[in-house]
Amino acid sequence: MSDHASDFVLQAISFDTLEGWKDDDPSGLFEVMRSCRRQITDVKPYRTGSLGLSSEDLLPLLAAAEDFTPSSPASARAFFETHCRPFLIRRKDGNSGFVTAFYEPDIDVSERPDEIFRFPFYRRPDDLIDLDDANRPEGLDKAYAFGRLHAGRVTAYPDRRAIDQGFLEGRGLEIAWAKSKVDVFFVHVQGAARLRYEDGRIIGRITYAAKAGHVFSAIGKLLIERGEIDRAEISMQAIRAWLARNPERVDEVLWHNRSYIFFRDAPVADPQAGPIAAAKVPLLAGRALAVDRMIHTFGFAFFIRAESLTHLDQGRPFRRLMLALDTGSAIVGPARGDIFTGSGDIAGESAGTVRNDADFVILIPNAAAGRID
Repeated sequence: MSDHASDFVLQAISFDTLEGWKDDDPSGLFEVMRSCRRQITDVKPYRTGSLGLSSEDLLPLLAAAEDFTPSSPASARAFFETHCRPFLIRRKDGNSGFVTAFYEPDIDVSERPDEIFRFPFYRRPDDLIDLDDANRPEGLDKAYAFGRLHAGRVTAYPDRRAIDQGFLEGRGLEIAWAKSKVDVFFVHVQGAARLRYEDGRIIGRITYAAKAGHVFSAIGKLLIERGEIDRAEISMQAIRAWLARNPERVDEVLWHNRSYIFFRDAPVADPQAGPIAAAKVPLLAGRALAVDRMIHTFGFAFFIRAESLTHLDQGRPFRRLMLALDTGSAIVGPARGDIFTGSGDIAGESAGTVRNDADFVILIPNAAAGRID
């Protein structure tokens, strides 16, 4: 484990003491694991997080899953019990882990702007460049992973306000236009959307391509601090309702989050399949988890236990094995996750109110687990 992971420890536990494990059915993960293996072997390995667990560490598990078809929930669990060891992620500050949720919205759009469809989704601009320690200009915070290369100089890219006010107009970067600036903003937060054109068909999908580089600033936190929404009541639905009641303040609040997301067209071979996110495999509703990729590595399995989160499992506490397949600007920390609830409005209703304490248990393949002890 690297020094970057010094604010938490991995505590070895047993599957027998993992509350809720014996009631879970992780059978649906095997197809996703096969997709992860193809991505690692045929395209490129996932970036190794500071925890030090690599795609190479994951491959023995994925190879074993290649030809394994579970005959029952018990046989699916037995597979992981055979090939992995569970470790509780315990934060040294004593705080519990925390989960939120995200979904893929369905957004009404037009291929051309008019008086109704006025708010664009933009492709990545050609003057946006990836930054690293070699090309980051002095004085620009290391949090910036992107910048602007213009006339031979690298600077911070214009932020949400500048782009909303027209910085990118006339460059042909628009993918489609939506009816609502608030809808566009929340697609930025979610990182993907299915596009529903005028005839009602979903024939488009967009997913994250890059960001302007500015740090994500949660507008929910801003509204709590201003006393506009009670902390206990905060949710995506509550934020949307406040924005609808205060149209004259929408720009000011949205511009507080200077972060701006650019998208790329994504294939829609199967509209029912989940979006392809950071791990480059389709997300499986209820089983895909966004994690802090600076710490964790995509493809690893996490058992998430959130006793107070009950609306996703018909009143029962949320206790599921999930795969780390995505990341996000707001997902920071060793025991911080974002649960993918699916696509469409119902999934959005489910996702919008998830804000729960949770235990995070990472399943580490046996050979790599030997390094942790």
